[in-house]
Formats: sequence, structure tokens, C-alpha cells
Amino acid sequence: MKTDVLSISLNKWQEYLLSINEPKFRAKQIYGALHSSKNIDEITNIPNSLKNKIKENFETDVIKIEKELISKDGTRKFLYRLCDNNIIEGVLMKYEYGNTLCVSTQIGCRMGCEFCASTKSGLVRNLTAGEILGQVLIINKLLNGNREKRQITNVVLMGSGEPLDNYDNVCLFLKLINDENGINISERNISLSTCGIVPNIIKLADDGFTVTLTISLHNTLDSEREKFMPITKKYKIDEIMKAAKYYFNKTGRRVIFEYSIITGVNDKKEDAVRLKELLKGLSSHVNIIVLNEIKEKKFNKTTKKEAYKFLGMLEELNVSVSVRRQMGADINGACGQLRRDYLGGN
Repeated sequence: MKTDVLSISLNKWQEYLLSINEPKFRAKQIYGALHSSKNIDEITNIPNSLKNKIKENFETDVIKIEKELISKDGTRKFLYRLCDNNIIEGVLMKYEYGNTLCVSTQIGCRMGCEFCASTKSGLVRNLTAGEILGQVLIINKLLNGNREKRQITNVVLMGSGEPLDNYDNVCLFLKLINDENGINISERNISLSTCGIVPNIIKLADDGFTVTLTISLHNTLDSEREKFMPITKKYKIDEIMKAAKYYFNKTGRRVIFEYSIITGVNDKKEDAVRLKELLKGLSSHVNIIVLNEIKEKKFNKTTKKEAYKFLGMLEELNVSVSVRRQMGADINGACGQLRRDYLGGN
């Protein structure tokens, strides 16, 4: 598989151009145009001979929109087709502060979390940095119409896949999307969700990234968590918490913990007390999730009433907490659901 044009940094474009005896200044022209959502043929200030060389040596058709669904709440869900005909998905959510795009980092997932449809058929492959970035650029272009400005204000790496299981490509994506010569979305406007791959949480901090770290916790006991999150067998909750504190101490960024309410499993007073103890000494926030029903899995949809009851328990314990706004439930808003339906998964 050829390297795709969106995975190439500005420096790499400069190196490539020098290697084929083209002027170095064209790198900014190509890079800027691609990050403005233009394809190679739409770049008007480089010669056709160079365009042909690029098309010969690199994959230029990185991503296209295959299908769009619009929820009654305004949420828009997209299926994308990649150059090898694999399908991925993403969600665009409108808030008062701007447009948030949820992107995928893998085709499928191998983490095996019981409440997620993405992992049902396992991992197909990692996405390249360009395929992750392409999701942002293509929706930015869709929202722009004929204008040229940044329409996407926030990005969340919470679609299909485990971002820290695709570490190198995700890190390159973060560098590309944060580049002042490109779309230039600040890391402070990017959230990365992980089920808890401890070494890569630490590495993310050591490598100098400052994205908002969001950890899918969902339970306070290893014995219960590992029943629906197999990663717990490898990395215990205590290890995840130590890594979260390391990340905070290194970056100064508050850590978010996702907590999906499962009726009768993790919504009792003792769960709230244990969660309070886990978070002691860490700048953090708990995001309670009302679980969408997933037909491939055994968990049923919970209610807002149950979520807000647990929120009340945590508030009494002075835990920073909120219930995440539920969006796109009528268009298979949860990770992996639309893709599986489209591909005929059971």
C-alpha cells in the first residue's frame, strides 16, 4: 500500500521534492492545499508534471464520504470509504461552542469491550495518520461549502478503535492536525479516549503531548471490570490510576473518566464511594454515560434517571461529575453500530 498524501509532514514533502529535483518551496503549496481539503488535481499553483509524479508515487484518494445519516437532534453520522474499500465511521456533533468531530483510529478493534460494537469482528487494521486526519478535512470541507476556514473546533478520538493501540499513527496525526501550516487544531481541543493501555498513557506524556486524556473506566473493581473490559486482566485499575496521575503531573491537564451506567452492576452507593477514593489526589472529572442499547451485546439501554441518581451520589461526595449529553441514538450513534449495520454484521 502506497503512503497516502495526508500522512506526509511538511518536512517529508520538502525531502521528497528535493529528491526529484523540484524546488523546496512547493512543499508548502502542496501541504497547505491538501490541508485545505483540496485534492492533487485541484492544486492550481504546481505543474501537471509534478502532480503526475505525486499520483504515481503516493495514494491520493485517501477518503470519501460513503453515506450520511442525520439525527433529529442535529447529530450527523458518516460512513467513509477508504482507498482499499474498507469502511469506517465518524460523528459530527454541534454544540454552542462549535463543531466537535468524533474520529476513528482503527478499522474495528481488538480490545473486546462488551458494550462496544466496534470490537465485535475484531481488528481489521490500523488507520494511517492521513486516514485519521482525512476524516477531519473532508467534514471541514463539507461544512465550508465554497469558503475556506476551519469549521471543526474540537476533535475527539473516540470512534472505532483504541487510539493507544495505534500509537505511532495517532501521534503523527496529532502533530499534523496541530501544525500551524495545516488545519491547526490545538491539542487542548483534542480528546483521546483509551480503555487503559498503561505504557502508552505514560509514553504519551513523555512524548510531550497535551491532549485531554479520557479513560474508559466504567467500574471500580478489577474483578467486575474485567468481565466486560478484558484489558483489565493486563492492566489493573490501580496501574491505570497511577498512569493517569503521571499524565496529569507531566501535562497539567485534568483527566476525564468515562463511566457507563449498567443497572445493578456499577451504580450503587459503594461504587460511588470507591470511585471517590480512586480519584483522590488527581485533578479529574467523571463523565457519566447513558448506555445505548447494542443489539450485538447483552447490555440494555439505561435511563437518564439512573444516571442522574448516580450523579447525585457523586456530587454528595464532592466529585466533579456530569452526565454526558446523549446524541444520535436514533442513527446508531454508538461506536461501530452504523458500520456493522452497513456491512450486514450480526
